[in-house]
Amino acid sequence: MYNILICDDEKDIVNALKIYLYDASYTIFEAYDGREALQIIGQEDIHLVLLDIMMPQLDGISAMVKIRETSNVPIILLTAKSEDSDKILGLNVGADDYITKPFNPIEVAARVKSQLRRYMQLGGGKVRPEILKVGGVELDDKEKEVTLDGEPVALTPTEYDILRLLMQNPGQVFSPREIYQKIWNDLPYGSENTVAVHIRHIREKLEINPAEPRYLKVVWGQGYKMEKGRRE
Repeated sequence: MYNILICDDEKDIVNALKIYLYDASYTIFEAYDGREALQIIGQEDIHLVLLDIMMPQLDGISAMVKIRETSNVPIILLTAKSEDSDKILGLNVGADDYITKPFNPIEVAARVKSQLRRYMQLGGGKVRPEILKVGGVELDDKEKEVTLDGEPVALTPTEYDILRLLMQNPGQVFSPREIYQKIWNDLPYGSENTVAVHIRHIREKLEINPAEPRYLKVVWGQGYKMEKGRRE
């Protein structure tokens, strides 16, 4: 399953591209300005971005510069014929390709497949499994459900996002600042206390004894991690 972000301030264009890219192996995310695009990229594991240049709030070129600070995800610019100088600028600052409006559906699908194939072959990204398991904890990201030893666990959306982040990266330690930035996509002021509260709530729902957690561990002075490959 590949996650594709379409960002254009014209809803009709977004809807058209969704139709062109209808495929069982694609999950489509939508944004209507650069700020929304950055927020989604900070929260989701995006494998390719279709990005309009001319948008309100934050234009495509500026958004792409921000994306390139942390990610090498393929970016295909959506351009008008009159935007030749912007095409050149976009390619110079990090775009992988561009498609000129009005779109040819076959061309759109072909360019997306080509960029995804190259990205994955070069090891730039990996497809996240929809079902994550650590010991008795199972997270079904398609159904947005979490179970513990087969029993459903009720998590808030924020608790779910934090747990998914940790389960997608078992054994990796995330500082409270990193978790806050990834989940809230905001400056991490007061992040330690905010994250600690949510971690405590997750533990209370997943751990038999939250004081002696089996799954969600604290690495003192560093942050939190999901125990890697734990066996019951």
